Amino acid sequence: MPSDPALHRPLSGVGRRPGWRFLLAHPAHVVALGFGSGLSRFAPGTAGTLFAWIVYDIAAPALDDAGRALVLLVSLLVGWWACTVTARHLDQTDPASVVWDEVVAFWLVLWLLTPASFLAQAVAFVLFRAFDAAKPGPVAWADQRFKGRRSAAIGWAQGFGILFDDLVAALCTLIVFAVWRFV
Repeated sequence: MPSDPALHRPLSGVGRRPGWRFLLAHPAHVVALGFGSGLSRFAPGTAGTLFAWIVYDIAAPALDDAGRALVLLVSLLVGWWACTVTARHLDQTDPASVVWDEVVAFWLVLWLLTPASFLAQAVAFVLFRAFDAAKPGPVAWADQRFKGRRSAAIGWAQGFGILFDDLVAALCTLIVFAVWRFV
């Protein structure tokens, strides 16, 4: 059955949010929207991070460090493509519903903290969300680094930018843990 061409036109306009039809219209949407977690009406980034935590805790025990590194690398590359395509289809440089950036960045945090207790993972979750939402210092810089000009086409740089600020938020989270463990 041919797909509806309307689903491939941008969902432009302030306040326009994708739904399940949009999610299922393209494989990039499924990935970028965190397999549906980005469709959350309340705090989609938090929902995406929670999705990442659950998936990590289920999948990580079956992988060694090399396997986790490979999953992260593939997830970054596929995510870069998916975030770029989905941002184009949504006609927004960093749509709130695109949560793959939170997923991959939080996987990195959890991997580098492993082994970690549930409490340590919960603290990492809160810290990561705080850095991602508040965007202090380096996270704000990273968030603005790859934004395009208004009305400019959304390209690979903007797709990378979606991922980049969350990777910096992950690095900030890890720095806090390193300082905490050192002290």
